[in-house]
Amino acid sequence: MTFDKILVPLDGSLLAEAALPKAVELIGSNAEATLILLRAAAATTVPGVDPIGAQVAVVREAEDYLEAVAARLRRNALASVRTSVWYGAAASSILEAARMAEPDVIMMSTQGRNGVRRRIRGSVAESVLRGSRTPVFLITANAPRGEAPAGPAGAREPEAANV
Repeated sequence: MTFDKILVPLDGSLLAEAALPKAVELIGSNAEATLILLRAAAATTVPGVDPIGAQVAVVREAEDYLEAVAARLRRNALASVRTSVWYGAAASSILEAARMAEPDVIMMSTQGRNGVRRRIRGSVAESVLRGSRTPVFLITANAPRGEAPAGPAGAREPEAANV
């Protein structure tokens, strides 16, 4: 089976980037294939404070981060990489982006949490899996405890992603 378009949601963490090697592998030597890197961005604001500055900042940070990842992939001979930033909650942004882009598959990583932690915090991967009409390929990845999405975009070259 060949894939022409793969959507890979990223949140800035090494855990999320663990899906990239498999996505690149599935594209293989298909010169016509496109990898779409997606990041959902949302600003946390305080009531009474103009949210526009914070919203613009999180979108710019997301754009910078995705461009840094795309540049790494292009250096490794993956020609067609697109980036897309959606403003909003992760799961709904991923589902809407998939509906609009019509990828062959959504490739994402998950921590594989279960039990109470998942029930309390929810799972973006589970929400996407339940809400998507597009096939979802989940990769269980282990991240260091407490790893959060990266701060300033492109500030590191992740080794765990092997990209």
